[in-house]
Order: sequence, then structure tokens, then C-alpha cells
Amino acid sequence: MERFKLIYTVPVSHLQTTKDAIFKTGAGVYEGGKYVQVAFEISGQGQFLPVSEAGADPHTGETDQLERVLEYKVEILCEGRNVAKAAVAALKGAHPYEVPAYEVYRLEDI
Repeated sequence: MERFKLIYTVPVSHLQTTKDAIFKTGAGVYEGGKYVQVAFEISGQGQFLPVSEAGADPHTGETDQLERVLEYKVEILCEGRNVAKAAVAALKGAHPYEVPAYEVYRLEDI
């Protein structure tokens, strides 16, 4: 079975909300269900500058002002392409930002 790793950043206020939504898709499962809701998370500081001329509508901060936010970087395993796609859709639905920062990698078993 194909395995993928979903990695995203999220402000502290929505950390649990996004994980819960992603876990409902079947992501975060290891060893055929022996372990569930598995995630790695680490805190850090994100920054962004929402540009008013481009039509930004930031959840946090003001347009045309640099914003720094305490965020978490979260990594969750997705077994199967359909689970990975559903996990990304769930992330987009639960994340407070207009455009959530995320990455998906296909994993190799070597």
C-alpha cells in the first residue's frame, strides 16, 4: 500500500481542530490499527505579510503588516492515496487560514 506523509503548520488555536478533522479520514493509523491518532508536532514561529492590493483577508493580523504567530508543525502518516487526499481536504476545511501551508510526500519502504 502507498504511504504518504502530510506535513502542515497551524496556529495553536486550531491545532486540535485540524488534527481531529484529519484523524476522522483514517490518517494517523499505524500497524494496521494498533496505534491511531499518531502525529508528530513541534512548535515554532511563522510569519507572513498579508497584501491588501492582492486581496488578502487574514484570519490573524492586519493587511500590509508583518505578522508573527506561534504555530505548530504537524506530521501525520496517511496510508493510501485516498486517505491522503481526504486528509488534505479535511485540513483545508478545518484550518483558519485562507491558504494553509502544507506538503504531502510519498514515502518509500527501503
